Amino acid sequence: MFGVALEIKPEHFYQLKNNKRALLTGLLSQYLLLPILTVLLIYILEPEPGIALGMLLVAACPGGNASNFFSLLAKGHLALSVTLTAFTSMFAFVITPLSFFAFSSLIPGLSESVRDFEISFLDLFMNMVSILLLPLIAGMLFSRYLTETSKKIAKSVRILSILMLIGFILVALMNNRQAFLDHIFSIFWIVVLHNGLGLVGAYFFSAALKNNEAVNRTVAIETAIQNSGLGLGLIFTFFDGNGSMALVAAWWGVWHLISGFLFSYLIQRKPLVQSA
Repeated sequence: MFGVALEIKPEHFYQLKNNKRALLTGLLSQYLLLPILTVLLIYILEPEPGIALGMLLVAACPGGNASNFFSLLAKGHLALSVTLTAFTSMFAFVITPLSFFAFSSLIPGLSESVRDFEISFLDLFMNMVSILLLPLIAGMLFSRYLTETSKKIAKSVRILSILMLIGFILVALMNNRQAFLDHIFSIFWIVVLHNGLGLVGAYFFSAALKNNEAVNRTVAIETAIQNSGLGLGLIFTFFDGNGSMALVAAWWGVWHLISGFLFSYLIQRKPLVQSA
C-alpha cells in the first residue's frame, strides 16, 4: 500500500472534474455492480460458506494497481484508471469492511459464518486503518516531500510488492494443501466465472451509460482487477487463514492478471469510438 501511494497525487482526485460521468460509472461499477453480481452468483452456484465469503471479500477490496498497466495496453482512459485506483485505495479502509458486512448480510447463513469468526465491523475497520490508510498517507507524504527519492525507489517498491503478493499466494496454497486438493476444480471455475462476469458486466454497464469506448475498457479493467493481496492479508489476520477463502483470493490474484492481459490484448484491436 505504501508503494501504491508513492504514485498517488492530489490531482488524481480532481483531474476528471470535467468528466464526472466516467468517474461515477467507475465507482458505481466497483462499489455496487461487482458486489451485486457476486451476490447473484453466490445465489446461483450455492458454494460453501468459505468460498462465498472469499468471493465477497475479493469483491469488496479496492482495485489493484496492475489495472493501470492493463488500461494502457487496452488503449483505455489512463487518467481514469489511475484516479479510480487512487480513490478506491484511499477509501478502502471504510468501504471494504462496509461492503463486506453489508453484502454478506444479504445471503442467508453467511452472517452466521462471519459471527463464527468473531469479527466485528469495528475490528475490521481499525485493522484496515492500520494496514491500509496509514501506509497510504505515509506514502503520499513521502512522495510529496521526498519527490526525487520517491522516483528512485518506486520501481523497487513495485517489484517488492509483486514478490510479496507471490509470497502470500504460495503461503496460502502451502497452508491449505488439503483444501486446495478438495476444491481446486470448483474454485478454479468459480473465480474464472466471477472475474469474467465482473469484466464483461462492467464493460456493458459503462456502455449502457453512454461512455466512450476508452472509458468502457478502463471501467471493465478497474472492476475486474482487485487487490487480492489485501484480501489475503485480511484472511490471514481475521479469518484464521480459512482455506477456502484463501484459495479464492489466491487464485483471483493469479487469474485476474491472465484475464486482464487477454482482455487488454484482444480489445486494443477494436477501433476507439470517440463519441460521448
